[in-house]
This record gives sequence, C-alpha cells and structure tokens, in this order.
Amino acid sequence: MRYHTRKIVKPGDLNPNETLFGGRLLEWIDEEAALYAVIQLESKKVVTKFMSEINFISSAVQGDIVEIGMDVVKFGSSSLILTCEVRNKLTRKTIIKVEKITMVNLDEKGKPTPHGKTKIEFVRDRLAQN
Repeated sequence: MRYHTRKIVKPGDLNPNETLFGGRLLEWIDEEAALYAVIQLESKKVVTKFMSEINFISSAVQGDIVEIGMDVVKFGSSSLILTCEVRNKLTRKTIIKVEKITMVNLDEKGKPTPHGKTKIEFVRDRLAQN
C-alpha cells in the first residue's frame, strides 16, 4: 500500500460521538481515488463508478493524523480499480478498508473511453523520458 495523503482530524470532521464522521472520511477517500486515477490515467475526466463494501475497523478522534493509502488492483480498458486503506499515522492502526474502488475514464461526451494504460507509472519516470 502506498500512502499519499495525510489529513488532521479537526472539530468540523467529527460526528456527535466526537469521532471522525464516516461521511467525511469517505469524501477524503473519494477525492484521493480521483486524484490517483487522474495522475495514473493522465486524464482529467475520471469519475467514481463503484465502491465496494466499506469496513470501518477503528475510529479517529480530533487531533489524530490519518493517512490514505491507494494501490491498483487492476487496469481495465476504460477503468482503474483501486484498493484503499486509511490508518492512523502515529499508531499505524487501520481505520477503514475499501477493497475495490472503480474509477472510469470518460470522453468529452461523458462516455467511458479507453485510457491505454496497463501498469502503474510514476510521474518522476514520465519526466525522465521527456
């Protein structure tokens, strides 16, 4: 799992139980999945199609630093399937796991279109080729 983004849990991120609101965490995951897919597919027109069962394992409280990890499960012809784990940065305790997030590449008309990618690429490698 590659961890890309860190967030600090603030008062506005809490539910009435004073733990991290699940909806806020899902917002962060969806945004991270979109950013990851845009970079991997080199396309700005990428949308979330599917999220599998979401497994909340532990909670986070105000002041905790959480980190969001993404890895590629599979490259489809017009899609990218990711897996996600969010954990507490300091304790390494898993907060949530999402087994599959399907992101789809779209054309100018909003229809799925092939992206031509088959493996993970790193920006540093793309820059070295230019």
